[in-house]
Amino acid sequence: MGISRSAAGTLFVGGALALTMAAIAYPTMLGFQTTASQSSRVIANPPSGPLTEADRDFVVKVRAAGLWELPAGELALSKGTTEAVRTAGQHLVNGHATLDEADRRVAQQLNIALPNQASPQQQGFVSTLKSDKGKQFDSDLANILRVTHGQIFSTIAKIRANTENTLVRQLANQANITVLDHITILEATGLVNFNQVLFQETTPPKLPSDQLTPPPAQPGTAVQPLTPPPGFTPPATVVPATPGAGDITKPAS
Repeated sequence: MGISRSAAGTLFVGGALALTMAAIAYPTMLGFQTTASQSSRVIANPPSGPLTEADRDFVVKVRAAGLWELPAGELALSKGTTEAVRTAGQHLVNGHATLDEADRRVAQQLNIALPNQASPQQQGFVSTLKSDKGKQFDSDLANILRVTHGQIFSTIAKIRANTENTLVRQLANQANITVLDHITILEATGLVNFNQVLFQETTPPKLPSDQLTPPPAQPGTAVQPLTPPPGFTPPATVVPATPGAGDITKPAS
């Protein structure tokens, strides 16, 4: 099955950072290798509440996920051999186009640097899907993305439970809805191998940090919006949140 040959294990790995005058510095790693003491360290105190390393890493993780999962959704729309796989692709495109808009706005308000490219591992997932044909594509899409969504789902829950930053909490709310929708629609394809997926989620391969970290954007480079297919209409328009607000989306006008 494609998930094993794609090494679909750890999506994100996190680590140290430093606060600069320009922005909260790009992480050297993203995710599970960060210790609890590092993750909880407060690195900034914006009006929306204390911002920790874990908060900062989460905002970057949301961006990195969209950088490869939206293209994967586009591939599903064009290569999926069943209606269920193509429907999953549409959900991936819709969800990440909208979630990325929210993420970029939150990052701008919190002065967090974001990447414009996915990590080498994530780019490898997309390469696998591009090379797949027929039913192998359907299987790899369902299983690779079910693993990665399952991994980030628990991260979202932890951030939502622990963050003291209002903007990060709101982003976690939206990410939770998006990821749960994607997990559900991927499982609806009937192609998810749950035994293998659960094994991959809990025992991810140990990869070098440079394979797990999205390359930072060059200084002065604007954060590029994710571009969905022509004719795409997002289900919601993301608006800047204010501390204490309960939502960061509103119906599209």
